[in-house]
Amino acid sequence: MTTKNTKTAAPEGPAAEVEMTHAGSTAVRVPMETIMLSNHLRIDGTDYLPGAKVRVTADYARRLRMQGYIART
Repeated sequence: MTTKNTKTAAPEGPAAEVEMTHAGSTAVRVPMETIMLSNHLRIDGTDYLPGAKVRVTADYARRLRMQGYIART
């Protein structure tokens, strides 16, 4: 059986900021949101457990909310 080394974010502590690259100008400020995950999610090879707080762009947070990945507060 092979094991895969992955990074795992702990649910406690400050929110981790996910680096997201976008095509286009880097001078544009993108609004960010801090979200709490309700399900396990892997972003760019990093595993985020349920309850983890993550800072993502507002657009990505909206898409995650529609798919049910964000915990209701």
